[in-house]
Amino acid sequence: MKKRSKRYQKLAELIEKREYSLDEAVALLKKTALAKFDESVEVAVRLGVDPRRAEQAIRGTVALPHGLGKSVRVLVIAKGDKAKEAESAEADYVGYEDYIEKIQKENWIDFDVIVATPDAMKDLGKLGRLLGPRGLMPNPKSGTVTQDILQTVKEIKAGKIDFRVDKTGIVHSSVGKASFEADKLKANIKSLLQTIVRMKPASAKGTYLRSVYVSNTMGPGIRLVANAQEYQD
Repeated sequence: MKKRSKRYQKLAELIEKREYSLDEAVALLKKTALAKFDESVEVAVRLGVDPRRAEQAIRGTVALPHGLGKSVRVLVIAKGDKAKEAESAEADYVGYEDYIEKIQKENWIDFDVIVATPDAMKDLGKLGRLLGPRGLMPNPKSGTVTQDILQTVKEIKAGKIDFRVDKTGIVHSSVGKASFEADKLKANIKSLLQTIVRMKPASAKGTYLRSVYVSNTMGPGIRLVANAQEYQD
């Protein structure tokens, strides 16, 4: 069993073993954000789905109303007018063969998101073994394979995130920084949970939201009320 630091144990003592309302949980997040850097706020949602079934492999995007509080590095693989769109949207890196070769030969992954035009996927496919396990391969379901390069890059830069359920049935996602005002954190968390609730598959039986936890990067988990009604519009 992993041994926790004295600092972590002291913070854990502030958290009761019960479900907290969103207001209570965010107040605790602010109180337990004592690291020497601006911690990210993370959400972990255990879903009542079977990720092995295609229709229950939850994956989607959400535009967080207050962004992530950090700069997102975007690489766009496109040519011609679409490359110009990427440049005007202030993508960090724009190119085609040059960046594909750089990734392939140098294992270069100094970016957070790749956006690509549909025609580029035939060439990006050969990078699947490198990009896939890191969650970096563009995908139509996440909106990163698109002809609308301009709008997509702008949305990602503004705080649009991609999330997916892992093989254990859990969705992990960052939703901002501990330094955010409480109302902004609550709005971001609620936006993510609302989106996940709306994506409930018709074939999923029983309890859909099994548990919801929020935490700072270096802090203990705080259990939220796992009631879908709480997070509906």
